[in-house]
Amino acid sequence: MSLSTDALYKMSDVELLAAYVEARRQFVERKFARDTHRARLAWIRAKMFVGSSGGVTERNMAIDVSEEIARKGQELREMTRDLDLLKIDIDIIAIVIRLRGASAPTGMPGDDAIEGDPEREGP
Repeated sequence: MSLSTDALYKMSDVELLAAYVEARRQFVERKFARDTHRARLAWIRAKMFVGSSGGVTERNMAIDVSEEIARKGQELREMTRDLDLLKIDIDIIAIVIRLRGASAPTGMPGDDAIEGDPEREGP
């Protein structure tokens, strides 16, 4: 999305709300894709662990050095970064809505924070 704040502020109320809704929709779609990717990665790691021989430490080391797991882990980090950037766009649109004096949508269902990040966790 990456609209400038000036462009957002110059939009009509209808256009601004449409941009907000579209950004939220993209956020939910990308979050679902990221979470699905994360679950697949966990499944692959578990499958590799069970299929390997040796002790727990040896199995975990074999999984950690796997090129496939490393590649998929990098893809997951990139998806998380894109998701964070989209969340920033949503937050900027909400700020513009608040600056105009309208009550901004807050606490939408599914608007949870990144795990383990106390700065982004809700009340």
